[in-house]
Amino acid sequence: MLKVNKSISVIAKALGKSVDSVRKKIARLELVVVVQPKSKRTTTSNLVLPEDLPTVKEQLKVLSAALKELETPGLDQSEVLRLRSIIQGVKIYQELFVDYVDYRGIEAELMELRQKYEELAKEAEGNGSRATGS
Repeated sequence: MLKVNKSISVIAKALGKSVDSVRKKIARLELVVVVQPKSKRTTTSNLVLPEDLPTVKEQLKVLSAALKELETPGLDQSEVLRLRSIIQGVKIYQELFVDYVDYRGIEAELMELRQKYEELAKEAEGNGSRATGS
């Protein structure tokens, strides 16, 4: 498995052993371990805000892709955690998106009511000045 660049965690899982015991066995057998490159880490300071919000359909596609990828045998623990984080993020996004759409609808309705109120107030003001002027 080492010859085909399998990670120690994958080897441990396949053998039903702990990662630590596999490392010790590799050291005892003096085998060469090819170090896999670490994934590039990012921080929130690198976030780029999108112009438009992704649609629910787009997020469902991301969710579907992450779920499909989880079916891949031999994923290491960090990849499984990354995929689970994506799935959780999509779920939260969908909940917040629904709230946002509801708020936008309420906001539009409120603005319409304000406009109608202002029109009625002007009308009443105009009627009041005509009544006192006659």
